[in-house]
Amino acid sequence: MTFLPPGVDAFTASLLIAISFVTSAITAAFGIGGGVAMLGALAGTVPPAVIIAVHGFVQLGSNLGRAVLQKDHANWRLFWLFMIGAVLGVALGAWLFRAMPERLLLAMLGVFILVMVWVPKPKIPGLERAGMVLGGGISSVLTMFVGATGPFIQSLLVPLGLDRKQIVATQAVMMTAQHALKVAAFGFIGVALVAWLPLIAAMVVSGFVGTVMGTKLLDRMSERFFQITIRVVLTLVALDLLRRAAGITLPGF
Repeated sequence: MTFLPPGVDAFTASLLIAISFVTSAITAAFGIGGGVAMLGALAGTVPPAVIIAVHGFVQLGSNLGRAVLQKDHANWRLFWLFMIGAVLGVALGAWLFRAMPERLLLAMLGVFILVMVWVPKPKIPGLERAGMVLGGGISSVLTMFVGATGPFIQSLLVPLGLDRKQIVATQAVMMTAQHALKVAAFGFIGVALVAWLPLIAAMVVSGFVGTVMGTKLLDRMSERFFQITIRVVLTLVALDLLRRAAGITLPGF
């Protein structure tokens, strides 16, 4: 009897468990990067039909650990505004699952991130509340298709004047809730993941250990270094999304 899913050998499983540790540490420290890296690691291992669902389970565990450790710094008012849109967005995303061109989604996501990071926002009363609800809806539709929407969610928070701990913690509780909704939606539409559950559980445990390490790094990091790093990383992620949307292949890939 084996606890490995079909098509996954012991070496590959061990590698995925190790990657879960590293990517969770990155996400705990910076709020982004880990989910995208994990999606890339899964891409060559998990069948396309279940890759977003497996990623959702692993990220649910990773973000839940981060949310528990960092919850005291979260902005819960923003969280509940986000959740209004998230519930509606996941329902719509489940209905549209695989019906919308992936390139269009990638392009929309890339443009939105660049706008949120670099374009000055007008001071309009109520814009923050409406934007958070709308962002919750859009990101939750996208998460059903592209999986890793952490950069999108963080781009909503960066312009709001939060400090580094508030940004990472608030994103953690938002991502936890969003991944929980996504996992429930995939179960509702019949995506079968029973064979993957033992490996997913091992990845979640290693991911929590990584989260503990990454949270310690966040505590030691300067605010200026965090803010500069986040803007650079978000910009690079957005440009890569636009590259993928345009169908441009990098040399050697």
